[in-house]
Amino acid sequence: MQNVISQIKKIEEELQKRKGKNKLATYNVGDKIHEKQVAFHKCTKKNRWVFGGNRSGKTECGAVEAVYLARGIHPYKQNKNNVFGWVVSLSQQVQRDVAQAKILDYLCPSWIEDVTMLSGKKDSLRYGVIDQIRIKNVFGGTSIIGFKSCDQGREKFQGSSLDFVWFDEEPPKDVYDECRMRVLDKRGEIFGTMTPLKGLTFIYDEIYLNSLNSKEVWYEFMEWGDNPFLDAEEVKELSASLSQDQLESRKYGRFKSGTGLVYPEFDENVHVIEPFEVPLDWQDVLSIDPGLNNPLSAHWYAVDFDGNVYAVAEHYEAGKDILYHSEKIKEISKRLNWHTDGQGRIQALIDSAANQRTLASNKSVTELFYDYGILANPKVNKDLFSGIQRVKQYLNVNSSHPKLYVFKSCVNLIRELKSYWWGDGDTPKKYDDHCLDELRYYLMNKPSPKKVKQVKTQIQLDKERRIRNIKNARKNY
Repeated sequence: MQNVISQIKKIEEELQKRKGKNKLATYNVGDKIHEKQVAFHKCTKKNRWVFGGNRSGKTECGAVEAVYLARGIHPYKQNKNNVFGWVVSLSQQVQRDVAQAKILDYLCPSWIEDVTMLSGKKDSLRYGVIDQIRIKNVFGGTSIIGFKSCDQGREKFQGSSLDFVWFDEEPPKDVYDECRMRVLDKRGEIFGTMTPLKGLTFIYDEIYLNSLNSKEVWYEFMEWGDNPFLDAEEVKELSASLSQDQLESRKYGRFKSGTGLVYPEFDENVHVIEPFEVPLDWQDVLSIDPGLNNPLSAHWYAVDFDGNVYAVAEHYEAGKDILYHSEKIKEISKRLNWHTDGQGRIQALIDSAANQRTLASNKSVTELFYDYGILANPKVNKDLFSGIQRVKQYLNVNSSHPKLYVFKSCVNLIRELKSYWWGDGDTPKKYDDHCLDELRYYLMNKPSPKKVKQVKTQIQLDKERRIRNIKNARKNY
């Protein structure tokens, strides 16, 4: 406790010293606050990324985070002495012009003990290429920020034990993997700030989709509208100068492939919600897409009294037999206190292909589930395009009233909704879509969601009446 109090005092003293003296003192204080920058600094995950358009403020928060850690003055984390971190850029020229320049913006000269240069002179830091900056830490020691460039190759990233690595733009996969090894000893952290211009790369898979389901992965999108320091007229001019495809990456920081997303309506900030205890009256049925070598996907669906659908739990696993899946389904159902029929069976919808018998069994998948207490109904509508349109309706009704919500714990369904792309020729790519198949089966079993009726105000009605009167007067004239 005494150590915590001592840290707080040191930080307060440091804040007083720097107040009004340099750019760090005015970072996100005052009337204008960049909320997403603050969220990035507050996040405690070990692998954090900001996907942002140009001028969205992403590089700014990366530089500040590095200075916070090196100085030992991070306002939201446990600070420590003698910190060693790397700033990784794509090339030495980009390092000098972007990340290095931003670091120097937020470093008061009196905090710098020494600088090692790769090129240029110490009295002109902004015009040379820096190797390392030795920085005074508020706890009395010395921290080091080293600069690396991806064009040096993976071998130049070996050997060191690091407290942090900041990637300014997306690195090659081998450099990223090597840097992850460098922070292992010290339980350090990785953070990245990038504009996704390279398409669906490993960062798209490992960070955005979180394909490994790591609990330490976090990301945020930043766009021009999130940056309160951008002038509205400047944003308007920039937007007008770019094509729609360019806007997706340059303005919004979104990933792009050569084709479009099937469900662009899906928004994690809207459709993904924290789990809650589902009332018994809301519980509906399970939906199953069977698989043995491929993953079997099952979700538990609930519907509230307004017709909103909730995916509240999932089972997703490959390489197991029907007995195993049945036991898992019953185990999850018990945890959810899920309803059963009069004979204690769990009701579900299932792909009609489950009715087929295989050479390996005298019974179909549907019959095997029945034997193990899962009453699976194979009478589902499998029409692909009707199903996609039904999902779209539930995701986006009148643009502001979605009818489909997914519990945060349904990680595979969330991943598939984010990564379902149109392929060549007007059909989606048949890859990683097991959850989406059974979501379609379920929603095609539900009525199309009713659109919210827009109630017109008295002013609107009066305006329409006046317009009709004018039109009628012109006709009579």
